[in-house]
Amino acid sequence: MPPAKASTMRGAAWAVAAVVAGLVVAGSGGVGLSAGPGGSSLSRAAAGQAANNQASAVKPGAARVSVAATAHVLNTGNGRLEAVVPDVGKTVLLIGDSQSEPVDGWPRLGLAAAGYNVYFCGRGGTGYVAANGATGNYVDALQRGDWQLPSGTPALIVVEGGGNDAGGGASNAQIARNAQRLIAELRSRYPGTRLAMIGTLARGANDGGGRRSEVDALLGAVAGANGLPFISTGDWLTRYGLAKDLADAVHMNPEGRTALGGILERRLRDLGLDRKAAAEQGALAAVPAGGRTFQD
Repeated sequence: MPPAKASTMRGAAWAVAAVVAGLVVAGSGGVGLSAGPGGSSLSRAAAGQAANNQASAVKPGAARVSVAATAHVLNTGNGRLEAVVPDVGKTVLLIGDSQSEPVDGWPRLGLAAAGYNVYFCGRGGTGYVAANGATGNYVDALQRGDWQLPSGTPALIVVEGGGNDAGGGASNAQIARNAQRLIAELRSRYPGTRLAMIGTLARGANDGGGRRSEVDALLGAVAGANGLPFISTGDWLTRYGLAKDLADAVHMNPEGRTALGGILERRLRDLGLDRKAAAEQGALAAVPAGGRTFQD
């Protein structure tokens, strides 16, 4: 569905500020971070891993764009079924929509290139408010068990989306409220795991991005109020000259997905969200002042 007509920048900014002030409780004082200029090519040939994701096609130890549950267990703390995922400590939980669902979706490619195995929860057509048939929006799907979270503690959680909310007419208040509910749920379930957000892919507020760019800005404000790293993608199509690689109004062709995956990898590394940096930060946090590290 084509983006809705953009409102004025002043009106959009006012709406974002009003919604966040009324619905989001400020977190640790962090700020949302926008994507910087420049991109990078995918390292470790992550794009090549996407084809069918067969184990025989992936080098031992290489990050995988798609991992599946080997079993399911009941979490007695919340009464929900959870997925047993191999190497969960090296895995990112990716929650998203049709940008993330394909095995060669650009969020998967970027996260795999940054060193993570990728476990996906979500479905095309869904979002913070938008639902798709039997699959609810992000937080309702989680609470109802439409998909299962991984058991244990993943290395990182990334929530991507907002495009279906923009196209479906969801209000700022609805999006912000459900984003806050989702953040609270994920923090409650995984108190030791870092959480980040990726915004809504668009052309940019001044280049026809319309409602999609507005939703990207809104989600950035929600992330900032909760102290979460945020990767704004609300102008990436024009900033990086990738509108030519659109397969339709909102989705990328294979070349575009590969290019966006490389840009995302760069932003993850810039923010210290790649797996190596995250592991080092975790190791340092676990060592008492004046203590020493041990390797097994």
